[in-house]
This record gives sequence, structure tokens and C-alpha cells, in this order.
Amino acid sequence: MKKNVRLQVAKYVFFDGLASIISYTLLYYFRKTVIETTKLGVTPEIIFDKRYLFGIAFTTLFWLLIYWITGFYQDIFRRSRLREIAQTFNQALFGSVIVFFILILDDWVASYRDYYESFFTYFIAIFLTTAIFRFMLSTATNRNIQKRKLWFNTLLIGSNEKAVALYNELQKQRRTTGNYFVGFASVQQKIDFLVEKDLPHLGGYRELGRIIKEHGIEEVIIAIESQEHGMIEEVINSLEDTSVRVKIIPDMYDIISGQVRMQSLGAPLIEIKHEIIAPWQQVTKRVFDVTFSLLLLIILSPMFIFTAVMTRLSSPGPIFYRQKRLGLHGKEFNIIKFRSMFSDAEKTGPQLSSEEDERITPWGRVMRKYRLDELPQFLNVITGEMSIIGPRPERQFYKDLILAKAPHYRHVQKVKPGITSWGMVKFGYAENVDEMVERLKYDLIYIENMNLLNDFKILFYTVVIVLQGRGK
Repeated sequence: MKKNVRLQVAKYVFFDGLASIISYTLLYYFRKTVIETTKLGVTPEIIFDKRYLFGIAFTTLFWLLIYWITGFYQDIFRRSRLREIAQTFNQALFGSVIVFFILILDDWVASYRDYYESFFTYFIAIFLTTAIFRFMLSTATNRNIQKRKLWFNTLLIGSNEKAVALYNELQKQRRTTGNYFVGFASVQQKIDFLVEKDLPHLGGYRELGRIIKEHGIEEVIIAIESQEHGMIEEVINSLEDTSVRVKIIPDMYDIISGQVRMQSLGAPLIEIKHEIIAPWQQVTKRVFDVTFSLLLLIILSPMFIFTAVMTRLSSPGPIFYRQKRLGLHGKEFNIIKFRSMFSDAEKTGPQLSSEEDERITPWGRVMRKYRLDELPQFLNVITGEMSIIGPRPERQFYKDLILAKAPHYRHVQKVKPGITSWGMVKFGYAENVDEMVERLKYDLIYIENMNLLNDFKILFYTVVIVLQGRGK
């Protein structure tokens, strides 16, 4: 199925583009036969000139950009047709308003009624054509699922009564859900598992990384017993570094508190979202990261050069310091900083720095005070390894130490690491593992409340700290 994802996205892009061309052509025809006829008194000759071609190119690129920013082309195979139509309506309404102000508002009209008619003609055209094409594609996908030509490799976590009941229920709905159970993972070490008569035992929950990779798992469903609920957090933490869809059987509190949505007539399940912020905010955040980083590197280029020269003169060794850090989903990358320590600072192994650390050069102390040593990390931002705002990246060595005390550290790797963070603003640099764990709570608060407004808030406080020289 994974091999068909790009083809399916290409189909949606093609038909969305075709819908845009049809809609603009209808608008163009309407303007010629109605608006300009009223103006001139006769129907002008309809010529598909440069203005028409420009409108076609502009609106097509505009709509594809809208769909991409809003995340429409993500998770392309699993979506409700009714929800897709609702999403298409919202996109069409929002986009049509923008097109109206850009392309329609400057038209000469006999009355304001012509504006309204032009807008609604275009809105109805773009909505209906796009919705029809999308409905055809999603219907074809659903038919492939029903014919079992398309399925999603699914892992069941759990092994007893609840797992058996859920498995049996989902097997009845397989023609509509597309779940293909390849096996189960247990949370307790027992000899006999009730679900083993239906599914092969692929291993324990501590082996989830291996199981998911070996069997191409796309969806995980957690169905563990009440007495095993204490392990839920550990199971979910084990899935943080993966991109699989995660669902869990709700308890009565989840249902009463409104966490369970009536998304289908099947088994009630809570989906644990990997997505922290809306797709359009992700795109906006990335655009801001790149734009701000490029501008800052250009504006501060004299400071960049001065800092590089001073670093070279301060002590023997390279100007830049590169070190392996863990990024999004635990992927390693080389972080770049101006070297603030003597070149043999870690000859005895990994060490955290402190305010009185003798390994820091005199110039290094100045750089750290004003965080000048972090300037090269804007290059990491441009290459996509980091963001301006996000939890500070750690080394594998310290990740292992933190996980031993705080297993929920894995949540931090759901987002790109950053040059500055809420943890850096509220706590600052950590001098030991206990302080790293203490700072972690601020990073988790940021992740659970992640949005563009909070990013600007953190950036503002960081600028204040830098200008006041309160770095360390």
C-alpha cells in the first residue's frame, strides 16, 4: 500500500488542479457573457487570451497551495467521505474569498449585485467540481478496502479478554476499516495468551520498535486489561519515536469526558494524535524559521564574522564545534556552535558545563552570556534539522540518563529541537541530569500548548534575556 501513496496524492493533485481550471473557466465565461455584456450592451467575443491563462495558472497554484497548507494531502487513504466534503466546503469558502479580493473586486460592475453573483458562481463551481472529483477518488479507495485490495498492517497490543473482544469486533468490520492484524504484542510475560489462538505473538511491548519495523506496521491498537493500565504510559512512550497511527480502548471516564468521538459506527476508540499543531501552522512555522534565519544571518553577518575571528584568537582549535544531537523522532544530526571551550574539553567523556566550568574559554564566557555561540545553529534551522523555537536537543548519552528518571522524555522528540525554548526561558541551561529533568516539564508544557502565538512569546523573552546578558 505504501508504494501507492504518491500515486494517490498525484491523483488528488491532478483532479484538484482540473477542478480549479474548470471553475476559473466558468467564472471567465460568466464575466464575459453577463458582466461585460451588461457593460457593453452586446456579448463580447470570448477569447482565451493571456489574462485567462494567467488566471488559470494563478488560481491552480493558489488552490494546490491551500490544500497543501491545510494538510489535505496527508493520510490520503483513510478519511471519511462526509468529512472530506465538509473540509472541501471550508477550503472552497475560504479560498474563494481570497480569489474574490485578488481577481474579482477590481472588475467594472453595473451594481454590487454583479460582485455577489461572480463570487457565488466561482464558489459553487470550485466547491462542486472539487467535491465531485474527491468523492470519486475516496469512493474508489473505499471499494478497494472493501474488496481487500487495500489494507493497513495493524498490531494489537494486549493479549487477554479485551484484546480478544476488540479483535473479534474489528474483524467483522474489516471490510470497512481496512485493518489487517499481523499479530499482537504482550504487556506481561505469560505462557498462555487468550488472543494467541487467533494471532501470532510477535514479542513484548518493549520490542515495539523492532516489531513495527520488521512487519511494516501502520496502525497500533492498545487493548490491555484494567489491571495493566499502569503500563499505558510506558507503551505510549515506546511509540513516540514512530509514525504509526495509535488507537486505544477508552474507559468510562474517557467516554463521559467527551474524548470519544462518534467517527463511525464501529468500535469506540480514542486516537492518540502524533500531530502537535495544525498543518497550516506547521507550514507557517517552517516558513518563518527559514525567513527569520536568513534575515538574521544577513543582518548579523558582521557580528558573525567578529565572533568567528575572536573564537579563533581566543584559544587553539577550530572556530566551529560540531556535535551529534538527537532531532525529530530521535534522528541524529550535527549541531553547529561557535566553540566556547578548549578543544580537549571532553577528553574524559561527556560532561555538562556549569557556571564555574574551567573548560570554558574567557571569550567563551562572553559568548555564552549573550548566546553568541548559538548563532551558527540558524544554519541547522535553514537545513530543517532544527526550529527556532523548540526543546533543546540532547545527546544520546544524556537521553538515556534522562529516560531512566523520566520515561516521558520521549514526548519531547515529537517536535523539532530548537535554538531556544520555554525551558530555556524559564529554567536556562542545566548543569546535571536532575536539572535536565526539571527543565523537561517546561518543554512538555510547551509541546502540549504549541502554537505560533506561544512561539512569538518565547522568542520575545529570549531576545530580552540576550539583550540583558542573562545567558550562562
